[in-house]
Amino acid sequence: MYERMLNKSLEPDFEALLAYSGFARSLWEDLDEWIVLGYNAQSTIRFPYGNKYGWSKKYSVKKKHLCDAFAERDAFSLHFRLANVAVESCYERLSTEGNRVCDQKYQCGEGGWITYRILTKEQLEDGKI
Repeated sequence: MYERMLNKSLEPDFEALLAYSGFARSLWEDLDEWIVLGYNAQSTIRFPYGNKYGWSKKYSVKKKHLCDAFAERDAFSLHFRLANVAVESCYERLSTEGNRVCDQKYQCGEGGWITYRILTKEQLEDGKI
């Protein structure tokens, strides 16, 4: 369940990532529109961080990395780094699930890496905060 696209030799386009995400397709389309239009973000398809992560769509503004969205079977996961100050500033606005994900972040310096699987509209709204 939630397997990622791990075949590095078969580079997908965005349509293939969306198709793979199945039930979460419309949520990812919503996120994509929100990031690209709202932040004037650029995006690229890539295979980052090593073989266990799989194919993603990277979103960035100029040279600032916003997040990667990884295609998963019937889902997608957002992967991003946040400073502890940023987590604290949005913590109270997140759902219970969003808080749990932030509490389990991979600590790194003055912040950490967060991976948040998106399956519902509520989780998508957390990702937009």
